[in-house]
Amino acid sequence: MKPDYDRSIVNLMASLAAGLGAGDTGYAPLAELPPDTLRGRPVALLLIDGLGDALLAQFPDSHLARARRAKLSSVLPSTTASAITTLATGVAPQQHAITGWHMWLRELGSVATILPFAPRHGGASFSTAGWSPTQFIGAPPLSDRLAIPTTVLSPAWIAESAYSRATAGRARRCGYANMEDFFAQLVAQLADGRPQYLYAYWTELDSLAHEYGSASSQVSAHFRALDQAFATACSALRGSGTLLLACADHGFIDTSAERTLHLAQHPLLDNMLALPLCGEPRAVYCYLRPGHEAAFLAYVRTELGDRCEAVAGAQLIAEGWFGRGAPHPRLHERVGDYVLLMKENYTLRDRLANEKPFRQMGVHGGVSASEMEIPLLCCDL
Repeated sequence: MKPDYDRSIVNLMASLAAGLGAGDTGYAPLAELPPDTLRGRPVALLLIDGLGDALLAQFPDSHLARARRAKLSSVLPSTTASAITTLATGVAPQQHAITGWHMWLRELGSVATILPFAPRHGGASFSTAGWSPTQFIGAPPLSDRLAIPTTVLSPAWIAESAYSRATAGRARRCGYANMEDFFAQLVAQLADGRPQYLYAYWTELDSLAHEYGSASSQVSAHFRALDQAFATACSALRGSGTLLLACADHGFIDTSAERTLHLAQHPLLDNMLALPLCGEPRAVYCYLRPGHEAAFLAYVRTELGDRCEAVAGAQLIAEGWFGRGAPHPRLHERVGDYVLLMKENYTLRDRLANEKPFRQMGVHGGVSASEMEIPLLCCDL
């Protein structure tokens, strides 16, 4: 499914921007969240990484499911790097140009792992050479335009990372140690009822779904604990006037070893590429060697056609898959000549010489409904 930029996390952020004093983002506010309902009160957005609408539907009796107000879409690719940058800037990848976990940064002549802000091949962060993620993110932090105090609550191990600092802007940054600490800080921050905005990022559900699969017992047990902690926090905040929103950055689809394709198994395809694979294993950016376009398309059609579809990166941009409006000047070079959109639950991976093999049971980044559809939760406290 194509992202719906009338009912997406981009539109959620448009509502927050308009209601909290940051003005127009270029996207329409979400119909379910009129900006007027946000003014003069504490507003919190809880991002539960990986809580897709399909995963939430596995727990219809939960407090989180009962707070569901709407179904939204993620962005393309349906992945953390692109989606959390949308939540931080208020605009789609069309404008911020953060296009996945692995990105070709032509400015540096390097394939980057963008959230750790380091070369894919390893070594020191780009920060040690004097670079900042702000030089590569195509839009400024929304927090710098908000008319009320803003706080970002994230895991202690990433709270002071280069990417966290860049996307938080002037917002106050706080780190948490565990689930108890996370909700204790959330409640303490909001309980006095003063107008403010809190962005609170919970990561562990995503980690467990990657390792064990979104339908696993490990994810189920964690969801139940998270759900109870959420309900307790809502009870503690009752009467504070807080509007507690929650959403996800993406959903999940579970895969298997049999559905994991490796570029090394396709040497003819590998020989046509000028760069390592970029983007995500479910939305793969391919940079072609000159003169290999026809052979590339023929190979994908005949050898991989039942497992993926090749679409020109320029076509996806023109058709609005990455967002609306004028694209960032570097967007075209950051999505490759062609994008392989993986079918069913297939993935495609490659390995650099220094990379160790690894498996993920749960994956995302693609265009299936399970990956793209996310819930909007709302608790008016």
